[in-house]
Amino acid sequence: MTAVSDSPILHLKDYGQSVWMDNLSRDILQSGELKRLITSRNVHGVTSNPAIFEKAIAGNAVYDQDIEAGIRNGAAVNEIYESLVFADIRNACDVLRPMYEETKGLDGYVSLEVPPSLARDTESTIREARRYAQAIDRPNLMIKIPGTPEGLPAVEKVISEGVNVNITLLFSVQSYIDTAWAYIRGLEALAAKGADISKMASVASFFLSRIDTKVDGQANALMAQTSDPDKQAKLAAVKGKVAIANAKIAYQKYQEIISSDRWQVLAAKGAKVQRLLWASTSTKDPAYSDVMYVDELIGPDTVNTLPPNTIEACADHCNVANRIETNVDDAYQLIESLAELGIDLDQVMIDLLEEGIDKFIKPFDQLMDSLVTKVNQLTPA
Repeated sequence: MTAVSDSPILHLKDYGQSVWMDNLSRDILQSGELKRLITSRNVHGVTSNPAIFEKAIAGNAVYDQDIEAGIRNGAAVNEIYESLVFADIRNACDVLRPMYEETKGLDGYVSLEVPPSLARDTESTIREARRYAQAIDRPNLMIKIPGTPEGLPAVEKVISEGVNVNITLLFSVQSYIDTAWAYIRGLEALAAKGADISKMASVASFFLSRIDTKVDGQANALMAQTSDPDKQAKLAAVKGKVAIANAKIAYQKYQEIISSDRWQVLAAKGAKVQRLLWASTSTKDPAYSDVMYVDELIGPDTVNTLPPNTIEACADHCNVANRIETNVDDAYQLIESLAELGIDLDQVMIDLLEEGIDKFIKPFDQLMDSLVTKVNQLTPA
């Protein structure tokens, strides 16, 4: 890692934005890499998902000793999986605990997702979220729950029981609005029990690059279908712009929600806002800036969760300024123009949610398959 004494990434906090890292493995815990990133890159939290754990565990000998212990204890493969992941999450929570204390519970969180196969199952999501929270037993744990129609009642329920939640796989502005109100209803129910709601925290993970990848693909297809240079130019103009415009509109909705009387009642009781968290922030198209999903969305009460490569790119050349509320009128106009161009953004968001669930289910299944293989290899004959 390049040492940077006054890196741009260190100044995101000056504008009210926290950097969380979208990566977790036993390697970065044991090597001290996570501690170094907290100091040198101002990393204030960690997010994980099934794809990250599949990459971390599959084929990594650092986990073999614990897998063998699970085999000796007669544990099932799923129990071995949970023992590995829960241990990493607890250790990461412990590393970030000073950050949690220093920021009075604003930052210092580690996120763990319930099994992605439960994205359409409210009751099972509630059950697993409770179980994960109890088993890991760290105040700076966040349970990740997909922002599906079935997931949001689970969000509301576990918030009402005092479990911090990271709502993931949000693509549309309406899905964010629904998420924000689920948080508020959960806090209201918790407050009604006489609990201290100032200890609660939540983030709404709003995905970015996948939107541009999807819309750009449709724009390219429509450009190929027309010989009208004016329409081709208009289609070309929306490429690489929709995700950021969409996020800026979501932030406007956030501002409206926290200005509401209903939120102000909770704020008077010490409630923390549910921050928008920018996710899927690695740029997929090499024609675009590798830090575009950082530079354009800096602003108060936000989190940006970055994979390691984007952290280093931002440390090197982010252009830090408060831009979350710039060019908002242009953002609305851009989104409104899509339908005229033949791009159905509502359908894009529906498709992305389904694809997003699948992109978490597949690596989870692959990880379980690889664990079965490893258990068979390590089981004494």
